[in-house]
Amino acid sequence: MPDVSQLHTLPQAAPVIPRPLFLFGLLYGGMTCIAGVLGAKQVAIGPLAVEAGIFPFLMLVAISSAVAQLYGRPAADRLVRYGFVPLLTAIFLTFVVLQLPADEEMYEPAKDAFPIILGQSWRLMVAGIIAYGVSMTMNVLIFSRLARVAGARLVGVRAAVASMVSQVVDTLIFITIAFYGVRPIAELLLGQALAKIVLSIVLVPVVIRGLLIVAERMAAPTERAAA
Repeated sequence: MPDVSQLHTLPQAAPVIPRPLFLFGLLYGGMTCIAGVLGAKQVAIGPLAVEAGIFPFLMLVAISSAVAQLYGRPAADRLVRYGFVPLLTAIFLTFVVLQLPADEEMYEPAKDAFPIILGQSWRLMVAGIIAYGVSMTMNVLIFSRLARVAGARLVGVRAAVASMVSQVVDTLIFITIAFYGVRPIAELLLGQALAKIVLSIVLVPVVIRGLLIVAERMAAPTERAAA
């Protein structure tokens, strides 16, 4: 029988994280980092022109909504807040790497392209951080509030509506902070917002449904029974 006075030194059982939530957390952190990199390219989708960072951002929307659906709004809100950690870490490490001298043997076109692609002004970085925090928090809020009306049903519709609203807000915040006073922003705002609305309708319901299917198949038997 262990000495009672020594019980406080015994290791405590680690909290069990559901496997789908663990996977979603890893994927979410990766998407926060890659969004800024892919955003350096403008892509044309039919008549729509949008920066490619929207694709990982829509993944963030779908993942946070899936977490809210499966584990509740508090868990999704924590996921959004924890997302600042990889986001800010990636920004800091990118800044450090840009200050370091390039190897003389580095491929010349890549040497010139690297700072162009990854170098961002302080306005762009601040705009991205603020837009992320506000829009993703709003996405979880709207998705969860719609559940009060529809219950657990209409997941794809709720996710699409939350994504459309939050992505329009994201566009307003990011473009205003990043480009106001530098270039005309009205046409840019309209085009980006329209593209994000269309992509939210087309992609988000499919992605969140796929995430929920993955979560169901990954869940341990005890987790499925509890659900």
